[in-house]
Amino acid sequence: MSREEMLALGWDTLDVLLITGDAYVDHPSFGCVLLARWLIHHGFRTGLVAQPRWDKPDDLLVMGRPRLFAGVSAGALDSLLAHYTAFRKKRHDDAYTPGGKAGARPNRACLVYANLARQAFPGLPLVLGGIEASLRRVSHYDFWTDALRRPILMDAKADLLVWGMGERGILECARRLDQGMGADGLTGIPGTAWLDKLDAEGRPAHLPAALADAPLIALPGHQRMLDEPEQLLRLTQALEQQVHRGDAWAFEPVDGRALVLAPPAAPLNTTEMDELYSLPFCREAHPVYKEPIPAAEMLRTSITSHRGCGGGCSFCSLALHQGRHISSRSAESILSEARALGQTATGRRSKGGVAISDVGGPTANMWQAHCALEEELEAESGGATGRKSRCRRSSCCFPSVCKAFVAPQRKHVELLRAVAALPEVKQVRVASGVRADLALRDPEALAAYTGEFTGGQLKVAPEHCAPSVLALMRKPPLTVFEAFLDSFVCQSRAAGREQYVVPYLMSAFPGCTDEDMYTLAHWLRQRHWNPRQTQCFIPTPGTIATAMYYCGKNEAGEDIEVARTDAARLRQHHILMPVADAAEARRKPPNTHGPEKQPVRRKR
Repeated sequence: MSREEMLALGWDTLDVLLITGDAYVDHPSFGCVLLARWLIHHGFRTGLVAQPRWDKPDDLLVMGRPRLFAGVSAGALDSLLAHYTAFRKKRHDDAYTPGGKAGARPNRACLVYANLARQAFPGLPLVLGGIEASLRRVSHYDFWTDALRRPILMDAKADLLVWGMGERGILECARRLDQGMGADGLTGIPGTAWLDKLDAEGRPAHLPAALADAPLIALPGHQRMLDEPEQLLRLTQALEQQVHRGDAWAFEPVDGRALVLAPPAAPLNTTEMDELYSLPFCREAHPVYKEPIPAAEMLRTSITSHRGCGGGCSFCSLALHQGRHISSRSAESILSEARALGQTATGRRSKGGVAISDVGGPTANMWQAHCALEEELEAESGGATGRKSRCRRSSCCFPSVCKAFVAPQRKHVELLRAVAALPEVKQVRVASGVRADLALRDPEALAAYTGEFTGGQLKVAPEHCAPSVLALMRKPPLTVFEAFLDSFVCQSRAAGREQYVVPYLMSAFPGCTDEDMYTLAHWLRQRHWNPRQTQCFIPTPGTIATAMYYCGKNEAGEDIEVARTDAARLRQHHILMPVADAAEARRKPPNTHGPEKQPVRRKR
């Protein structure tokens, strides 16, 4: 992060400079740090500017002009989501900042940092990436201004956008620029987007030759979406398909130009995942910081076992960012990281080994999950054509778990037991939660998750109980969650443990009415649950649910009721979390509710 550190490494200049809205914690859960380690591993000298001041470019100049390009990311969260609540109130904390203090990154951080980079390094190729850029890669609804905004590349005026998981894309950028190809040579890289002119036929005028014969997905134009709001929903559905099928490119006409999206980058295979997570992360915040960084403390003893999620929930950004394909690390790689964590903990004089807080990913019990249809397609093609999918489902788990979706949960349990058996490890927990419908398919695995790896509380996300709302969310019916609860209670009793389920619940979802919220409140009262994990739906860019919120229609094009005003959203939220109860909840420790022995909420 400084010239002194560069010189200590024997570097006289950087090849790549990455700018991020997060503080620098040398942990693989921090995206820019992961990519920086990946670039260095492949021979590119990389520096990091973390949370620079945004009134002048001086912080970007401390290590000089990079030789190849500058990369910009808002950080682990969309900057507006990091700053504002569901009711547009300013947040007072930021888990990715020293001391947990809010205000260290600007609103629309990608745009601000891109402008700083252009000031600091005129003419240098500029690449956007990270969750904020990835989900705003096409025209998108912006909840905070209640408007449809153009693709972020048009406002940032960057040369390229790397969307999704960026290891392949950013490395190819570095290689092409290192070969002297220039910014114009960056087009066509899988998992990227760029701007082009439109030809007389309304198509991109300078399409890379590699895309000429590839399948095309034509997206609705920006003006058409302004005129017909339902077209945003069609665009989002088409993008989901592009990410999942793996072989198609797409373009969107915007203000006389074309936003071109290359086919997605192939997910990392197990060997590559092992290589990536074996890089020498020290899992500590940079010593320049004097205050602790909350996210660093929370993630210090967690292990990422995989990425991607087959759920495809309509409100989740994973479908357009990580995708539904699961990339898993090997058991050997995970065990090696667990040993290293234990040895580090021993160095800190921790008694009895390390307590590992999580071995998981977006959904813990999807480690090594895969689609049998993709395996068949690879076998037919000899495995030489890259990743394709003949599946066109929007979810591997909705309306029910697909028969072709293979999730070897007993192998995951065996892995957890192997980690727990290490002499350097005191205990192992699964904090990232489990998918209830998957867990019910394997009672033996569910018994192990409950009896061995739940630290008193297990996170599950039913989200709602009304059938119409669950269908809009692409969540399984309530009967699935209730069957899971019954099994959880039985297994907890059999293990002699008092344990609780922590259900995540949502209010004001598109299509959810006040009556639906009263139905959910009644269901909670029947179970004597006092909710502590209720959130009001936030329309974040790029999701199906956000498109439904914007146009007021479901995926079939039928009209639905949408709580659009803050008053309507608050009314729904307070059906579950009355103001007095919310104030009381803030005074009590969170996540203490469970399926049994809970006091009935007092009458109001």
